[in-house]
Amino acid sequence: MEERDIFRIEVTDADRGKRIDKFLAEKLRDRFSRAFLQRLIRDRNVLIDGEPRKNNDAVKPGEYVEVVVAAPAESDIMAEKIPLKIVYEDKDLLIVNKSAGMVVHPATGNYSGTLVNALLAHCKKKLSGIGGVRKPGIVHRLDKGTSGLLVVAKNDRAHRLLAGQFKAKTAKRVYVAVVKGVVQFDNGVIEAPLARDRKDRKKMAVDFDEQRSKSAITRYHVLERFKDATLVEVTLGTGRTHQVRVHMAHIGYPVMGDVTYGTRDGLKRPMLHAMTIGFIHPSTEKFVKFTSTPPRDMKELIEKKKRV
Repeated sequence: MEERDIFRIEVTDADRGKRIDKFLAEKLRDRFSRAFLQRLIRDRNVLIDGEPRKNNDAVKPGEYVEVVVAAPAESDIMAEKIPLKIVYEDKDLLIVNKSAGMVVHPATGNYSGTLVNALLAHCKKKLSGIGGVRKPGIVHRLDKGTSGLLVVAKNDRAHRLLAGQFKAKTAKRVYVAVVKGVVQFDNGVIEAPLARDRKDRKKMAVDFDEQRSKSAITRYHVLERFKDATLVEVTLGTGRTHQVRVHMAHIGYPVMGDVTYGTRDGLKRPMLHAMTIGFIHPSTEKFVKFTSTPPRDMKELIEKKKRV
C-alpha cells in the first residue's frame, strides 16, 4: 500500500471566501510551499466532502479540507561520483561552482552526468524533496552552458526559505558576461516580458502579450569596453529562463558564443558566468554572499579582446 500523509483542516469564519490554495498556504506554511499545494490540488489530492477541488474554489466555514500527500517516489536517478567544486557547505545547504557544459538536473536525453547525479553521491541522497525526484535539492538552475554559483538545499525547510527569497526577489544574483558589440551606455535597465518562443518551444523570446508572458527585469553595468565587445555585470530583477541571454540579445548585444540567441563567434559556449549569489541563511538568519571569478575560457577571451 502507498504510504501517505493526510492533513484535515477545519475552515473557520476568519477563512470565509478564501481561495483554497491561499487557505492551505496559510495553514500549512511551515510544511509546504503554495506552489506545491497548488500541484496537489491540480492532481486531485485536495478534497472537501470527498470531492476534489480547484485552486480558485472558495472555502466555507464549517468545511473540512483534506490534503493527501503521498510519500516521495523512489528516485531512479543514479548517484555518480562526479567531481564538484564546492564553495561552501553546512547542514542546510551547499554552494556549488558549476562548470560550463554540466546539465543541472536529469531530463530527456540527460539521465547521467548531471549536477544532481553528483549531488546524490556527495550528499548521500540527503537533499530536499520539494523539487521532486528529478530535482532533489535544486532551488534554482543555470543553463548548461552557463558557469558559476548555484545554491542547493539539503532539507525541505531550507529549500522553502531559500525559494521564498528567489520568488520575492530578495536573493542577490549577479552575472558577468562578454557581449558582442560596444554597449553605448554605462548602465541600463531592460524591462521586457518573456515567454516561450512562438515558433520554437526550446527558446524564449520577448513577448508583450500579457496572457502569455511573465515580467522580466535585467540591470546591466559596463565594466570594460573593447573594440568589438563589452564586459558587463548583470543583475537579475527576476529569474526567468534564459533571461540574461534573451534580454542582452533584445537590445542588440548578444552574449558572445550564444548560438541560440546570437552567433557562436568561434566559442564553445555562451560567455556568461554566475559570479555572485547572496541570501539570508535559513538557520543563522544572516545575509551571506559568495563570489566566484570567471573560468579560464572567459578570462582568456577577455585578455584577447584587451589586446585587439
